[in-house]
Amino acid sequence: MILAKSLAETLARGLYSTLMRAVVAPLLPLRLRWRARAEPLYGRFIAERYGFYGTDARGPKGAGVNPLRLPLRLWLHAVSLGETRAAEPLLRALRQQQPDLQLIVTHGTATGRETGQALLQAGDVQLWLPIDTPGAVRRFLRAWQPQVGVLMETEVWPNLQAESARAGVPVVLANGRLSERSLAKSLRLHALMRPAVASLKAVLAQTEADALRFRQAGAAQVEVLGNLKFDMTPDPALLALGQRWRSHADPKRPLILAASWREGEDAPLLAAWQQLCQRCDAAKRPRPLLVLVPRHPQRFDDVAAMVQATGLSLVRRSRWTEVEAHQALATADVWLGDSMREMPAYYALADVALLGGSFAPLGGQNLIEAAACACPVVMGPHTFNFKDAAESAQTAQAARRCVDLPEALDFAFHWASDPPALALARQAATTFAGAHRGAAEHMARQILALSTLKGA
Repeated sequence: MILAKSLAETLARGLYSTLMRAVVAPLLPLRLRWRARAEPLYGRFIAERYGFYGTDARGPKGAGVNPLRLPLRLWLHAVSLGETRAAEPLLRALRQQQPDLQLIVTHGTATGRETGQALLQAGDVQLWLPIDTPGAVRRFLRAWQPQVGVLMETEVWPNLQAESARAGVPVVLANGRLSERSLAKSLRLHALMRPAVASLKAVLAQTEADALRFRQAGAAQVEVLGNLKFDMTPDPALLALGQRWRSHADPKRPLILAASWREGEDAPLLAAWQQLCQRCDAAKRPRPLLVLVPRHPQRFDDVAAMVQATGLSLVRRSRWTEVEAHQALATADVWLGDSMREMPAYYALADVALLGGSFAPLGGQNLIEAAACACPVVMGPHTFNFKDAAESAQTAQAARRCVDLPEALDFAFHWASDPPALALARQAATTFAGAHRGAAEHMARQILALSTLKGA
């Protein structure tokens, strides 16, 4: 029975590796160049995707070097924007506990890599994660020789895990989350994914429910340490910027933020917004301002065109300076937040935020940042990616759930138009965000303990 299981797992990974080599690897440059049309960073450093680094690779090399005198080389993989931002408090705690930390940070998306530049210090390295073929992963590990690997949230890859184990590199999954949908997918591919999950030295899960699902997926060592995103601290300068913007607006005009808005949600939002504006016109009340911030920067121009096609007046953040804020906030129906790394400013500007990704079956986005910025949230029915955080925020009265966008807009409008209720909601959001801090310090201790296991 054990032999049959081992054979099935070997065959599954062999077939997977063959498909990765024969199909994905040859087509990857075409896909990257296509994506580079909107985000040029995808077209750079393509060789890194295959584990080739040229003469500038600075992994520790040389016979006779005493590894005890080298700084701790920690490899952290944060695939995209959300994971990279969540990694910031973890890295801060790691550096406090291990001052000689040398970071090798990898990403999978352009937004992740661009945001990750702020995490780097002297001696650190930033790279693309190699494609999940045995050869590319081995080249990556040989070049950089990490002592411990940290994967953020959900990133588990069959060859990445197998080759790390072969090289004696302990790998931990930090801030781990696993939805019911992802668990079902993992169980369907159990011969491929179960060994990868089982090879993790530790899973540091966000919630008890996540921990249970990881155990069902095959993880042996699972501990619940909370959510790193509660330890994220909004940039005070960005909060001040948003508050300055808000000072230019009519205090009687509600400001509603569509935060991290996803494709498929635009048309329903704009249709419901037009209806809300018409009701305000009929009642001779000030029209609210919609601050629309798309999740992905490649969608900025498309969303702008969609807004203009509705006949709503539009102002784009990228095309005006702060001295023009008064006019923009006073006259526009929609303000397009087409900028990067300004999300805290948008939360500070808004009265209420609509949670992107929750009004289509996309699983929702992180609402913890909104709460940390004292911005209450209205969310739709689809929050399966952040189920526990969404339910906790609702229990704390920092968030409310609605069945669809028309209901959500009506609720957000009335919430923003009721100063006493809004003040209570803001306080509830702040309290909710502050009540769950501390995960970063605990996770850092666990990860640094694992760094002693290399080669064991």
